[in-house]
This record gives sequence, structure tokens and C-alpha cells, in this order.
Amino acid sequence: MALENGLIALAAGLSISVTAIAAAIAEKAIGTAAIGAMAEKEELFGKGLILTVIPETLVIFGLVVAILIIGMAGSA
Repeated sequence: MALENGLIALAAGLSISVTAIAAAIAEKAIGTAAIGAMAEKEELFGKGLILTVIPETLVIFGLVVAILIIGMAGSA
């Protein structure tokens, strides 16, 4: 039972951590491009900000998956 609980916790932790790392890598690339675009045209700030925030939805999806993993384990 302890091994099963440990694996469930590991799966939930991985679902959040992997999505957070992927979002960070995507935000790095998007942020760099957005700063370069804003250096040439200042009116692109809004678009750059929106495009920088979009990868954060990956982390929200990872959190939802982690909650589902923990919830399904509790009901089993």
C-alpha cells in the first residue's frame, strides 16, 4: 500500500513539474521574441504579453491532471 501511495504521489508530482518546465522553456522563447518585437514596435506590448501568458495554461492542465490522479487514487 505504501509503494502504491508513493507511486501515486510521484505521478502527481511529475504531472506538475514536467508541465512547469515545458511552460518555462516556451515562455523563454516567446518572451525573447516579444521583447525583440517591442523594441521595433512599442504597440506590440499587448500581443507580446498575451502570448507570454498562454503557456501557463500547460501548468493549469498539469495541476488538473495531478488532482485527478490523487482523486482517483482515493476512490479506488
